[in-house]
Order: sequence, then structure tokens, then C-alpha cells
Amino acid sequence: MTRKSRRLVLIACCGAVLALALGLILSAMTGSIVFFRSPTEVAAQGVAPGTRFRLGGLVTEGSLKRGPDQNVEFSVTDTGATVPVQYRGQLPDLFREGQGIVAEGKLDVGGVFRADTVLAKHDENYMPREVADALKAQGRWQEGEGKGKPEAAKEAPKPAADATLGQRSER
Repeated sequence: MTRKSRRLVLIACCGAVLALALGLILSAMTGSIVFFRSPTEVAAQGVAPGTRFRLGGLVTEGSLKRGPDQNVEFSVTDTGATVPVQYRGQLPDLFREGQGIVAEGKLDVGGVFRADTVLAKHDENYMPREVADALKAQGRWQEGEGKGKPEAAKEAPKPAADATLGQRSER
């Protein structure tokens, strides 16, 4: 066997091992990958019942209904479509109507999204890009919305720092 053919065999073996490793990694991740969908995508694409995904959008005003044993029902919209959501558990502190959320769970045969995790938006950077783009197209999203501070607080001058703070005494 010549030097060139040994090198080709070695490269082929390394390529086969790499392809096998990549295949095993991808097959292991198949069960843990969760895709994000907006309510419009859910309505348009007809997501199969039992498919696990993340649903993001705004909680529809007036849709929040609390039941016994921490059962909660609400609707999520991106102004194009609305998906009813059922959740059992403690909602995040920032959860409220008109606020952006991301819920993870499965769609049932009746078209109700059964969430097992609900995350509330804490600022506009948390909003998934697809939902933010849909809200911008509808005119319901302004840049800089939800920064957490009123404009007056942003423009107020900062008080001067005390000159004695931060100085260290040398021993």
C-alpha cells in the first residue's frame, strides 16, 4: 500500500467516524428540540396535535380565567390569530393581560394549547423576533417600549457621588 492510499484510507475512516458521531448526536437531540411558533403560524400551518413547541405572543385582554387548583385559561395572540391556552401552576409575577409571553407545551385535538411552562416577557428583548415583527406590522409595537423606566426618570441628572466614598485608607 502506498503512502497516498494509506492517507486516503485514514481520511475516509475519520470521515465515517465523524458522520456516525454527528448522526448519533442529531438523533439524541430530536426529542429535546422545541421549535417556536406564533399563533398565526399555528393557525396557518395546522400543527399536528401532540407536537411539542413554544407558543409566543401577547396575552389577549379579557381572556384570563383562573380556576381551582391553580388552573388558568387565557388566549395568546399576535393580532393575526389567537390560540387558547390552558396551564396548571404558578404564573410568573410579570404575567398579565396585554403582556408578551412564551409558553411551552403541546396542542391537543381540540386546538387548545396545553402549556407546562409559561415565561413572562420582562422587556422587549425577550419578545421572539417573529412576534415582534408581527406586532410592528400591525402597529401595536413601538421601538423602546417596555424599557422599565419612565422618560422623566431616564432624563433626570444623576446625583454627584460623595468624594469620600470609594477612597481607601492606607495602613
